[in-house]
Amino acid sequence: MHPGSNYFEPIDDHRYKPTAHAGGAWDPGELHFSPLGGLVVHAIERHVGERAATGMALSRVSFDILGRLALDEYEIRVETVRPGRTIELVEAVALVAGRPVVRARAWLLGSWDTGAVAGGASGGLPRPETLAPWPLASLWPGGYIASLDVRPVGAPRPGRTTAWISTSVGLVAGQAASPLASYLALVDTANGIAVRRPPTAWMFPNVDLTVHLHRRPEGNWTGLDTTVVFGPAGQGVTSTVLHDLAGPVGHAQQMLTVRPLPAAEGP
Repeated sequence: MHPGSNYFEPIDDHRYKPTAHAGGAWDPGELHFSPLGGLVVHAIERHVGERAATGMALSRVSFDILGRLALDEYEIRVETVRPGRTIELVEAVALVAGRPVVRARAWLLGSWDTGAVAGGASGGLPRPETLAPWPLASLWPGGYIASLDVRPVGAPRPGRTTAWISTSVGLVAGQAASPLASYLALVDTANGIAVRRPPTAWMFPNVDLTVHLHRRPEGNWTGLDTTVVFGPAGQGVTSTVLHDLAGPVGHAQQMLTVRPLPAAEGP
């Protein structure tokens, strides 16, 4: 990893400045949500880590995107909403100039040995080193997309793509991000790998992201087995089975607002 190759530079314990690597896909002058989601999880883990080890695992995180994500300084505030020894709810807010732009809630659940009853997940994916790279930057602009190594499993199709995503760009300069935060920093890419219609003619940004995990992901690759559905009245859903190299780890859902770009509208 090259020096300075990170999505965010810390300003203090709660404020971060995005770099050009975090530039958005819909507008390169804005922030792509994916690395910001990873940053919020990083802040949640630091908040939880300030207390004695609880043995709990982050098992669900939901993000609501409240407005435009500027390439500007971000403050992340985290509080425990529902403390507990085996179940805990944590809330985080990302602010720009004092204005909330993302709200997130994360459930942490107690950990026990349930290996004897584990099961029900689908099979794994072909390993990324066996697959050819896909230049996703040919479809989307922005520093974030340019920072990715994308390896599709088979030819991408409209509304249906399975792919591995990785990056050599770190999350926060000078701070060790957990495998979980680094993994989740790539999940929002799902809505961009299985496009149903060209983004030059249609907009379909997501207004949220919810991730449920049945196992903690490990390694440097995020596997996205993604299906996109557009409804008839302006809404859509991106659904993803999440993988790491050992197999499935959970699911992600994104709610889309679907609309034609002005140039594509009829008279």
